[in-house]
Amino acid sequence: MDPDAVAKAFVDHYYRTFDGNRVALGGLYQDASMLTFEGVKIQGAAAIVAKLTSLPFQQCVHAISTVDCQPSGPAGGVLVFVSGSLQLAGESHTLKFSQMFHLMPTPQGSFYVLNDVFRLNYA
Repeated sequence: MDPDAVAKAFVDHYYRTFDGNRVALGGLYQDASMLTFEGVKIQGAAAIVAKLTSLPFQQCVHAISTVDCQPSGPAGGVLVFVSGSLQLAGESHTLKFSQMFHLMPTPQGSFYVLNDVFRLNYA
């Protein structure tokens, strides 16, 4: 397993799906998954998707600036740290953000998101 390849493929898929069809992100999470979104903790795939689909905007476009990753533990996990900006539909300015994912392997050979931490970065 190449952590850099896993991270790149995951980041491309995650943000393309977020920007196009947030409901489809549910397959990336499991019942044990936890999202911390701006300091609020949400656990479980259904609750995480409910949070992401209830955000007060329908459309956005992410622009990724950096992706850093590290292998994580003997189980074959991958830590992925992303920074970038997002453009909301109808807004003239972008918002900077940071997001960390802890990916864990599945028995089927793919990965799921065990932990997800998102923060907007205010100047």
